[in-house]
Parts: sequence; structure tokens; C-alpha cells
Amino acid sequence: MTEIFVLRIGHRPERDQRVTTHVGLTARALGARGMYLAARDSGVVTSIRDVVSRWGGDFLVQDQVSWKKCIRDWKAAGGIVVHLTMYGEGIRSHEEALQRCHRILVVVGAEKVPGEVYGLADYNISVTGQPHSEIAGLAVFLDRFFKGTELEREFPGAKIRVVPSPEGKITEEQ
Repeated sequence: MTEIFVLRIGHRPERDQRVTTHVGLTARALGARGMYLAARDSGVVTSIRDVVSRWGGDFLVQDQVSWKKCIRDWKAAGGIVVHLTMYGEGIRSHEEALQRCHRILVVVGAEKVPGEVYGLADYNISVTGQPHSEIAGLAVFLDRFFKGTELEREFPGAKIRVVPSPEGKITEEQ
């Protein structure tokens, strides 16, 4: 099984806390194993860890990561780096090649991404050439990569579970 982690760069704690938290929650819900945050923000880390403790699964979240070191270490360990950017090549042109990868680091930017990231990435991938949310881009990438199988994923150790319902909100406590 492929191991996917997300590297969030450009996070501004005073401005991006909610969006970065949603990047992490989307990554977790749609099959990634963890998120590295290239900034210091214990609030984001605490929020995501709280969700993991209540909703289950095994998801690593770590802040204060050097993005350059993270990318270089990932590649040195045999992984590939996918930078999600609206300026990249269309995702469909690389889906088959990505399916053969066993370790993928997905770089998701907040503010303007340093140009160096484009050169360090193995793939600069776009889910659309139009302006869109980094959360949406990550969700589309993960769904296409896992071909929808992540939608049926179980989260071991969950204390709360949603019971599918055509009306209302139903949860059950474990």
C-alpha cells in the first residue's frame, strides 16, 4: 500500500490556522498517513490530534518542520514529491506513473510557494488550471489516487462514528 504524507508550506499562523487544519483533516479522511507543517502552530497540531483521538485512525501531525529538509529527506529515502499547483501538468497525464509509487509526499502551499519547490518536486501537478482551494486540490488528488476506495475506509480506535442517514445527523459512540 502506498504511504502518502502532506507537507504544508507557507502557513501563516495568524491567518491560515483554519485552512491548514482543514488540509490536515482532509488528508486524514481521504487516506494520507500524516501531515508535516513547515511552521510553528501548536493550535493546528492540537486540533488535528483531537480529531484523531475521537474519530480514530493513525495520523501523524508534526509542526516546525523545515520544508527543504523534509523534501530532501523524503527523496533520499526513495519517496517521490508531488507539488499540487494550478500551474502544473494535468493530473490525468501522470495518474498511471503515480500509481506505481510507494511513498508520496504531497506539497500543498498556502501563500506564494517558493520557486525552488517546483525544481525539487518530481511532479508539479494541477487538478485544474483555474484558481481553487488547496483543500479541494488535495481532496481531488487523493480521491483520484485511491480511486474512491478511501471513501469506505475504517478508522480503528474511533470513539465516534457517523451512521449514514438520509435525514438528520446520527452518530454513535463506541
